[in-house]
Amino acid sequence: MKKISRKFLPAVGIVLAVLSFGACSSNSSSASVDLSPEAKAGQDLANASGCASCHGSNGEGRTGPKWVGLADSQVTLSDGTTVTADDAYIYTSIKDPGAMHRKGVVSQMPSNNLTDEEIASIIVYIRALKG
Repeated sequence: MKKISRKFLPAVGIVLAVLSFGACSSNSSSASVDLSPEAKAGQDLANASGCASCHGSNGEGRTGPKWVGLADSQVTLSDGTTVTADDAYIYTSIKDPGAMHRKGVVSQMPSNNLTDEEIASIIVYIRALKG
């Protein structure tokens, strides 16, 4: 095996740093959030339950509203009223998706069979994305 000449070591270091930075920067900014074990369990559940297909694997949003920054924010509903995205709002939005439709969201969230405990776990995750 050939040894790398000392004169190339700085260049090798720069290349490795650029590659590492590129790998990290391809992730969503919310991926850098340190999640508690409880929040990580909620994220895993949301991903496994299909929530991520619309809300994003890191809560960044896709066809569904983003979860990053949702907790305790003001949400305008399709009827023009504004509500606070507290735990009760998030719970109701998950349990009964048609109950409080957000203004500007074209798609309707499908029904799900999540238990109250599973919804609570996802709420812990959404709260961790408060930003």
